This record gives sequence, C-alpha cells and structure tokens, in this order.
Amino acid sequence: MKRKTRSFQFKLWMYFILFTAFIFTVLWLLQTVFLQSFYDAMLISNTKAAAEKISANSRSESVDTLIDELAHNNTILVFVTDQSGNVLYAADEFRQLHSKRKNGPDEMGRHGDGKRDSYRMLPDGYDSFLSELKSSSTGVTEKNSGSLYVYGTYIDYYNCSEPAVLYVGTTLDTVGSSVSIISMQLVWVTLLSLLSGFVLSWFIARRFSSPLASLSEKARHLGEKEYSPGFRKGFCSELDQLSTTLDTTNDKLNRSRDFQMELLANVSHDLRTPVTMIKGYAEMIRDISWEDEEQCRKDLEVVIKEADRLTALVNEIMEYSELQTDTVHEDFVPVDMSRLVRKVADSFDTLYKPEDIRLERQIAEGISVSGSGSRLERALFNLMDNAFRHTGNGRNILVSLTAGNGTAVLAVTDYGEGIPADELPHIWDRYYTSRQRKGKGVSGLGLAIVRQITEMHGGTCDVTTQQGKGSTFRITLPLFRHDA
Repeated sequence: MKRKTRSFQFKLWMYFILFTAFIFTVLWLLQTVFLQSFYDAMLISNTKAAAEKISANSRSESVDTLIDELAHNNTILVFVTDQSGNVLYAADEFRQLHSKRKNGPDEMGRHGDGKRDSYRMLPDGYDSFLSELKSSSTGVTEKNSGSLYVYGTYIDYYNCSEPAVLYVGTTLDTVGSSVSIISMQLVWVTLLSLLSGFVLSWFIARRFSSPLASLSEKARHLGEKEYSPGFRKGFCSELDQLSTTLDTTNDKLNRSRDFQMELLANVSHDLRTPVTMIKGYAEMIRDISWEDEEQCRKDLEVVIKEADRLTALVNEIMEYSELQTDTVHEDFVPVDMSRLVRKVADSFDTLYKPEDIRLERQIAEGISVSGSGSRLERALFNLMDNAFRHTGNGRNILVSLTAGNGTAVLAVTDYGEGIPADELPHIWDRYYTSRQRKGKGVSGLGLAIVRQITEMHGGTCDVTTQQGKGSTFRITLPLFRHDA
C-alpha cells in the first residue's frame, strides 16, 4: 500500500485533485464571499469616474445630455443643484427626471435651455449632504451607508453665476439576493465538476504513468536477454528520446559484454603463448644455459622478443577497446593526408631498410580530410605493417594517395601470395589472423582497428587480391570541405 501511495500515478492523480479543489475554492470565494465587495468597488469606481466626467464638461451646454447618458449607462442618480438645494437638473438610469422637489410643488428648477421644468424630490438627507460638502476642505464629500454610495462636489455649471452642487448616488447592496441563487448553482457545478475531474484525473494519471512504467521496465533489463526495445512512441518527445537513449545504451552494453567474452575466449590463448615462452626460456637460462654465454644470449633474445610481442598485444587490445567506446568526434580537424602518408612512409623506410624491402610512393599533394590525425596515422601504420609482413619475394610495397569525386583514396599494395577467396570475408574480423590464418601479426586486431577508424571517419575500406600476385587494401574517406 505504501508503494502505491508513492507511485507516480497516485501522486499525479492527487495533484490533479488538489488542483481541482483549489480552483473551486477560489471560485467559491470569488462568487460568494468577495462578490459583494468586488461589485461595490466597481460601482464606486464607476460613480467617481462619472462625476469627474460631468465636472470636466460642466461648462458645456451639452452637459445635460452627457448626464443622461452617464446615468443610464452606469445606473446612477444625478442631481445638479444650487448651494441652497434648488434643483437645476436631475437624471437616473431610465430618463430625465420630471417631478416636484421636496420643498413644494411651486418651486421649479431651471433646465439648461431656459425652459422651466419640474423635477423629482431630492433624496432624504440632502440637507445633511450639503452641510458636509460645505464643511469639506477639499470641496468633495463621500458617503457610504452600506446600501447607498454618494459622491458630491462643486462644479461650474453653465449659466450659473456661482458654483453648483453635483450629487451622484448609486445603490450598492443589489447582489445580495443573487448570492443565494449563485451559491445553489455553484453547489451543483462543484459536485459535477469534482466528480468528472476525479474520473478524468485518474485516466490522465494512468496515461502519463503508463509510458514511464514501460521505460522503467526497459531500464531494468538493460544488457539482459530479456531486454525488449518495444516502446510505443509518440506520447511526448522527451520520453521518446529517453527510450532511444536506453536502446543505444543497451547496444553499447551488449557490445561491451560481447567484447569481454571474446576477449576471454580468444585473447587468453594469445596471451598464454608469449607468457609460456617467456617463462620456459627464463627457466632454461636459470637451469641450463646460464653458463653458456652464447646460448644464454640467444635465449634472452627470445624472452625479449616474446615480451615485446606481449606488450604489443596488450596495446592493440587496449586501443581497440578504446575505439569501441569512442562515439563522439567533436575533436575532428582538417588533416593533411599527403603529409601524413609521407611521414608514415618515411618511418617504414627507416624501419625496414635493413631487410632490403623497397617502398614505392605515389602520393598526390594537397589532399585533406576531416578527422583525427593520430587515428588516421594508426590506420595507415597498420595497413603498411600488414603489407610488410606479407610481402612476397619481390620485397616491394606500394603506397598511394589519390583524390576524386569528393573522396580521398589511400591504397597499400603488397606483392605477396594474396588471400584465399574463402578467407576474404573474414580478414576484417577481430583476432582472425592469430586464430585462423596463423599469420605473422601480433593479435589479429590490426585490420579490425583499421576498419573501426575508417568507419569512425565516415569512410569505407575494402581489399582486392590475386593469388600469387598480392593484395591491395584501400581506405576511402570524404575530402575536407572548406565551406562546411
């Protein structure tokens, strides 16, 4: 039960419920508790704005029309009187008011066009209102009795010799009877909305948690045989990207596991051989040849040779393992292949000169590719080392570099025995030389490293061979584009 309450689905569901409850709490407060205060504040603001507009246009002969419009549009009662309380003009939300003022039927007000019209009686407490306005130091008075708001000020009414009094009033407590109706309606709206929100949030929570549960299951089986790449994409891009990342990680784990298994299965034999040789000759020196200086020297040379072979084997294994995990190539830079090929060729010239092997060169100038100079140098070194190890009686090696159709082609040719047709599909495999061809290489990783580096640089590698005439190994790489 504790695990369920901590699950993503349950927590997401609870957050939806809390969100719904919060929204309806705010709605209840706004529509019941604060409705009257919001409504009153709005009416008071509109009343003040209307009074200020009348005051600003009081000298205009069209002010009466403006008063009628403002009274109608804002549901307010407007009186314009002199300072003694005689009505000059009055209006409410329905029409211009024509009725007797409270002082008697014979006292008449004055209309703006000079005609004498009768007006409604002034509201109760108007005398008190006039007294408060007269005693006000600012010339403005406001009264709020809870049910009625009154705003008063002096204005320069047209055709009046002295400032007139502007009285603007509005009824406040007009929504009280509506609150009970709104409350009843909100009860039903809240119940129906909470019920639908409860069900809808449950389905939404399940919809969101389902792909996460699927991804969690995928992650749990990373690197295992039970791992399944199946995941229904399309729900959201982030989860799709996470699924793709898990698939990529699983592939890397499998490759690493396969590499470790193959390392144990195949390299252990290659490691055992030089170690056995070193131990055997060391024991021979200790027990037999240590007194024979010439034989001791020969045995030590074998020990040194096997130690060098063991070191080279370990280095190639480490290098290939590094290439297997190197998937980011942000350090690629323009590489002068013409210069690089000449450099490696010079090194081999010096290295194999005592063995009377002739190195021919056909290197075009100005050829550049994008990549890692050290990696490409290693690939070329492996190809040339492979050619020198398998050169025929002619003792000739050809290295060439050409360009065409947007690619650079590096070729290394030996004139040895060639490669049997049944072996061609396997020469790029790891450990193939030491396991099947019983060749002269160190670990059988040389050509595998070449292929890995070539593919890392977006190129291809191939070989053509002819029995008794030799083989040509080629690396094809995209030329460096200066506008890229």
